[in-house]
Amino acid sequence: SLKQEIAKVIVGQDKVIEQILISIFSGGHVLLIGVPGLAKTLMVNTISKALGLEFKRIQFTPDLMPSDILGSEILDKDRNFKFIKGPVFSNIVLADEINRTPPKTQAALLEAMQEHKVTSGGKTYDLDRPFFVLATQNPIEQEGTYPLPEAQLDRFMFNVVLDYPSYEEELQVIKSTTSDRNVILNKVLDAEQIISYQQLIRKIPVTDNVMEYAVRLVAKTRPNTLMATESVNKFISWGAGPRASQNLIIAAKTKALSE
Repeated sequence: SLKQEIAKVIVGQDKVIEQILISIFSGGHVLLIGVPGLAKTLMVNTISKALGLEFKRIQFTPDLMPSDILGSEILDKDRNFKFIKGPVFSNIVLADEINRTPPKTQAALLEAMQEHKVTSGGKTYDLDRPFFVLATQNPIEQEGTYPLPEAQLDRFMFNVVLDYPSYEEELQVIKSTTSDRNVILNKVLDAEQIISYQQLIRKIPVTDNVMEYAVRLVAKTRPNTLMATESVNKFISWGAGPRASQNLIIAAKTKALSE
């Protein structure tokens, strides 16, 4: 039902949508790489509406400050400090062109992505559940950008590459977007149902040999270790961390349940 609802607006891109949905139900985050004009914002907005979730978009720019994302404290009329929540207080946050903002602002997302909390003025505020960050990067323009540090890249479950639609898909897109067609999206799930699915997914048993396979696969990416091959030692500086093994297993559970 969810995929049918999304297909009312988004033509094709089935693999990308599947990976985004796996990430949401696994409690992970996605880094989406694609050139401008491939409907990244529309896709995320459509998914959030079908899931019945609150959606916020943040356009990352070189002058964006951490307080523009997290929120800031202001003096109210009674001269008391009051915290005004920023756009990160949402269920789905689209961090558009995340590599266009300085590391200080990029780092502001780290605590939110990992701990699902925001600290300001010595106080900690919990983010609403479910919480999902979808960050985008433009692969063709690298001038005036700040590459994401490894610590931040490690927070993303998937790195999804969005490609151009096929000829038939693009024809369908043009037909639907240049007419007066008005699509009404129905809410298929709500936040409580999504949280219950996330909890259910974690209860799915996984056999030891599958766990061992995932850990071996990740361990083989680490140079100068017992499992590393000659090519890994030669070409890789740093292998994947334990978070990669965790993500492989939880994503496999989600995919298994969805099928």
